[in-house]
Amino acid sequence: MRTRVDLIAALSVMICIPSVSFADSRNGEQIFMNRCAICHGKDVKGTGPLANKSNPPTPDLTTPAFKKRLVDYPGIIVSSVILRPNGDLIPRTLRENNARLPAFAWTVKDFRDLNEYMSDMISKAK
Repeated sequence: MRTRVDLIAALSVMICIPSVSFADSRNGEQIFMNRCAICHGKDVKGTGPLANKSNPPTPDLTTPAFKKRLVDYPGIIVSSVILRPNGDLIPRTLRENNARLPAFAWTVKDFRDLNEYMSDMISKAK
């Protein structure tokens, strides 16, 4: 468990380096649309076709509470992907709804790009 926490901390530091030149928001958008929008929706508000088919339902990531978490914990998006705090929720929801996502070999760059794209979407959402 400690190794996993150390990995998340290291990735968070690498991802949150304040330099747009490191992040490719277009790649982040593509990853989001291909892997996350099915539940979170294109607007990151939990409006995707499987949003209400998980238990608990997919949250709206544009709420003031989540925006505060994003500021307090800059790596929250990445750690959510890595740790899957709801255990088997994501794979189970996909399985139960016959939704198949192709295997994906995540890189640090992918995490950085996804974090950049989602952070931007969330911060601009009203």
